[in-house]
Order: sequence, then C-alpha cells, then structure tokens
Amino acid sequence: MNNINTMTDHELVTLYENGNDNAFDILLARHQEYVYSYILFLVRKREDADDIFQETFTRAITAIREHRYQNTGKFNAWLIRIAHNLAIDHARSCTADLYASRDAFSSKVLNNLKYSEKCQESQIIEQQNLSTLKQMLSYLPENQQEIVFLRFYEDLSFREIAEQKGISINTALGRMRYALINLRKMIQSHQISLVG
Repeated sequence: MNNINTMTDHELVTLYENGNDNAFDILLARHQEYVYSYILFLVRKREDADDIFQETFTRAITAIREHRYQNTGKFNAWLIRIAHNLAIDHARSCTADLYASRDAFSSKVLNNLKYSEKCQESQIIEQQNLSTLKQMLSYLPENQQEIVFLRFYEDLSFREIAEQKGISINTALGRMRYALINLRKMIQSHQISLVG
C-alpha cells in the first residue's frame, strides 16, 4: 500500500469514505490554501471567507461520507464548485439585504419580535428551552460538548476551535456533526418540543 501522503486525491477520498480521518486531513492540507484564496477573492471579507470555507469542507465531508462524491479526477475542481455556489448564495443574500425598500424595512423592524421587549411568557419559554438544551448537552460525550460550547457560546470558528483544542478542522467539524445528530435523536426520542 502506498504511503498515505503520496496517494492521489481519489485514493484519499476512498480511504476517507471507509473511515480513515487522516485521509481527509491530508486532502484538507493539500487544498485548503487554494480553496480559501479563491473564496476570499470572491467575497473580499475574511470573516465571510472563513464561514464559506468551513461550510465548503463541511459539505464535502458530508457528501463523501454519504457516498455522494463521484470521481471525475478533479477533486479540487469539485471543492471549488461547492465554494463558488456558497459564495454566490452569500452574495445573493447580501444583495437582497441592500435592496430592501424603506417600507419593507420599516415593516420588518416594527413587526420583528427581536426588536421588541419580551413578555413574561416569552422569557419563561426561552429559559425553559435553554435549560432543556443545557440538560441535553450534558448527555453528549465531553469532546462533543466542548465543540458545541466553543462554537455557539464562545462564537469561535472551526479553525479557532481546532487551534485551541490541538485537533484538525476535520475532527472539529466531525464532532459538531455528531453532536447535532445526537441532539436531534434525543429530541425525537424524548419528544421534546422547543418552542419559541
């Protein structure tokens, strides 16, 4: 068997599909600079580029694990296509925000609950939801709890989480994915209703 570092992208994808996380780490290291540069060129803002970069690799991981990646011999081109589509979606959402009419904006502001004071009932429901979510998080494995906490409570990017925890971005993304899957299962199995 070849040294994993000298394998082709296709060989690494196949290895990753079969559960070897190191294979994806190599793919990420091999392509991250080019993909990130491309995204940054399109969106111009580092914060937006970071988010799109993370989403690109999250989608790639999901597609590979679900056996939806089709080998065309151009893994890099496939990643760029995912990134490009995400950048276009991002640009569309920004453009839509820029062209909101004054009437539409006024209506949205006046009728939006997040700009109004919360009534007592809403505060109680929100506290119950947070309490329920906190209890569910305590049932997750510790490594998944840490990722959820750092991402949603500390607002760190997956790159920052990976650096802080001394793990790969792929590992951080994987732990988040499994945490969300586990939370969904808990919600369904216990028929929990989070209302807001």
